[in-house]
Amino acid sequence: MPKQRITKEMVVKAAFELAREGGMEQVLVKNIAEKLGCSVQPIYSYCSNMEELKKDVQKCAAEFFREYVAAHVDKEDFFHSIGKAYLLLSKEEPNLFELYFLRKRPDCMATSLEKLYEQECTPEVAEFLAENYSISLEAARRLHLNMVIYNTGISTLMISSNFGISLEELEQKLVETNEVFLEQARKETNEKENRK
Repeated sequence: MPKQRITKEMVVKAAFELAREGGMEQVLVKNIAEKLGCSVQPIYSYCSNMEELKKDVQKCAAEFFREYVAAHVDKEDFFHSIGKAYLLLSKEEPNLFELYFLRKRPDCMATSLEKLYEQECTPEVAEFLAENYSISLEAARRLHLNMVIYNTGISTLMISSNFGISLEELEQKLVETNEVFLEQARKETNEKENRK
């Protein structure tokens, strides 16, 4: 039987699966070779630099996150569904959640939350929020940033603690908090319009 040709895509996929199963510390050449059923030699041909491979794995995690959230978002109940998607991801895929959200960002040169928002968030979300909730784009951007900070924080609590807090209780807290953020954005928009 001819030997299977190992490709870079196979190496990245195996590394991603290892990170998903046991965290980034499991992404080792010997573990990748074992997962692919080959010697370490073909792995070294693609992984002379493990940092580059880990960046590829992080890109896979980012793509997984985007697809996961897109599959769980309900445009009729945007706040709750996005927050719930974060919580479910942290519960179902704690290693990927950690890999995506708690990763080092050496290229991120943010010196403020606004700059972090510009570098890390998708601008279309703020546009969607502005249009669907009749708020200014500026208020929508702040609303989105508040949502991201809170949703990430509460989801991180879920994976980093043994408190045993129920998913339902955390979901309820997300709904309550996001409603406060939305009310703040509406008030800000109204005050700005009244000043005109």
